[in-house]
Amino acid sequence: MNSRIATPASPSTSTTTNMTDASPFATYVDGRMPRALRESAEEKSFDEFLAEYSASTGPLRLRQWACTDGDRPAAKLGPQARTYQATLALGDRIGTARASACGPVAALTEMLYERGIGVEMTAFHQLPAGEHTATFIRGSRGDGSDRWAMGWSDDPIDSALHAVIACANRLLAG
Repeated sequence: MNSRIATPASPSTSTTTNMTDASPFATYVDGRMPRALRESAEEKSFDEFLAEYSASTGPLRLRQWACTDGDRPAAKLGPQARTYQATLALGDRIGTARASACGPVAALTEMLYERGIGVEMTAFHQLPAGEHTATFIRGSRGDGSDRWAMGWSDDPIDSALHAVIACANRLLAG
């Protein structure tokens, strides 16, 4: 699967759902939010929740993402790892990263680890949100600190990748 990564769009740009009001974020997600985020999701508007948990600013950015062996049929792969490639920026350093893993999230966390950014996922929740997918990740640096983060996209994989990057940035911020 080849995927283009972009900054998550606010759902107020969606043509199918009106999310421009101040309704709580929780009203846009189909299903129960992770327990630790429920109160915040019920009190904050979509934009406020997005600004806190899925901020697109930070030293770490993901620009390009692709499965480089995506042309191989999955039926012939079996339980093998796939190879992924990404363009990652950390501050003003931009480079290409590659990793073989059982899935995109595992590949991205391996790429980050190779660059000195450890993100241990301690919780992963992915929920439908109309035509979008909301991915919630709680990550830890292994030093006792942890942060929740969110990814939002019309593609579940992009949503998960956005959540990992947002979590890494929140952990880097302290």
